[in-house]
Amino acid sequence: MTRRTDSRQRMVAAARQLIRERGYHGTALSDVVKRSAAPRGSVYYHFPEGKVQMAAEAADSHAREQVEEINRLAGSSSSAEALVRTYFDRAREGMVGSGYQRGCAVAPLVIEAGEESEELDAVSRRAFAAMIDGMAFQLIVLGVGNAAARELAHAVIAAVEGALVTSRALRSPEPFDAVQTVLADRARDLTEGVETSL
Repeated sequence: MTRRTDSRQRMVAAARQLIRERGYHGTALSDVVKRSAAPRGSVYYHFPEGKVQMAAEAADSHAREQVEEINRLAGSSSSAEALVRTYFDRAREGMVGSGYQRGCAVAPLVIEAGEESEELDAVSRRAFAAMIDGMAFQLIVLGVGNAAARELAHAVIAAVEGALVTSRALRSPEPFDAVQTVLADRARDLTEGVETSL
């Protein structure tokens, strides 16, 4: 049972990596098998619904990891501003460290496959909602008011997604730096009671 579970987890991790690098349509099941070193024929054993099921699980895995990352960073952040800064830093490091090859595992499902599959449409919504909810919760814990925390969480997640695309296209970290400055300043102002608008 453990070997089967390990094989399945490796395949989900490989699918997630490939979708981040190549997109949904650019990821073939044969590539997932090769990268995960899974036994041939195991795809339909673990994923009887095929590529859609595998991509959905990869997106769920990505969202869970992002929420865990937000919680981890919040635990070591002294302020909402620090959380926003470190969240952008981590995304920036991931993009630069991958040689500008690794994007989001959820965005390609929205762009390439959402209209083709109700399941992928639903999992994409759920994944982004989880990330926004996780960020909003931690911003509230760090002193941002409820409504403002929700607004800022939307802005942070949307800005990271946009920076992943533009940074990859430009092969530069500058998009991360720009949105980090604006939104970290906004987080600081919200906890200091300064009236500003996005």
